[in-house]
Amino acid sequence: MKVVILCGGYGSRLSAAHPELPKPLVPIGGKPILWHLMRGFAARGFREFVLCLGYRSELFKQYFLDLPRMLEDVTIDGPSRRIEGASDSEEARWTITLAETGLGAQTGHRVRRAAAYVPPSDEHFIVTYGDGVSDVDMAEVVAFHKAHGRLATVTAVHPPGRFGELAIEDASRVTEFNEKPQASAGWISGGFFVFSRAFLDRLPPNADLVLESEPLRSLAREGQLMAYRHDGFWFCMDTPRDLRQLEEMWEQGRPPWAVWNAP
Repeated sequence: MKVVILCGGYGSRLSAAHPELPKPLVPIGGKPILWHLMRGFAARGFREFVLCLGYRSELFKQYFLDLPRMLEDVTIDGPSRRIEGASDSEEARWTITLAETGLGAQTGHRVRRAAAYVPPSDEHFIVTYGDGVSDVDMAEVVAFHKAHGRLATVTAVHPPGRFGELAIEDASRVTEFNEKPQASAGWISGGFFVFSRAFLDRLPPNADLVLESEPLRSLAREGQLMAYRHDGFWFCMDTPRDLRQLEEMWEQGRPPWAVWNAP
């Protein structure tokens, strides 16, 4: 199953800490937050990624093209100028598509463009953002999605209120999807989605299409958006303060999102 990760935004609120980097490439413990996110997916068995690029896309390509040689033993044959390497690292098992989805495109359009790399045989796919980490078990979220049979699933979490608020009925059906209200209580969108392929038919070719606006709101109105309630760890890196908190968690050892280190 493909994991589509939205990486194309400017991340202006974090630019004071790392003005030269797009937000998904800002490092925590020496590796981009995007690597932490992908490593978590891989620990749950998801190793096929489509990165939706926009702002500073060349930096993503440089990082992932260089990553194998940074992780493996490398032999450089000077006379022939041949470079050979071998690795049994987890990252060597990943398949990564670096998709140019437009410099100023909105999230809905990026997902639509990424659909070209989701084969017709895939009935479902995952979408998330490149700036958040969690210990959510996406294999369980996918199983939940397949079981309820609706078009979409959003992972619901409980952090401070500055994100998309959800109104959820007892049966886990989302009745409202509100993008970034001023104040929030209860469940909010954690930004980890599973979609059935038919959802792509709802995304017109419009660069200004915002995934979190009409596409998700219409699903909620029609009873096609369900919530997987996650009571565990979730954190979005939106500001320099958020970055400092994540760095402190990493430095203390056993950061809660590092599920690949779980005993």
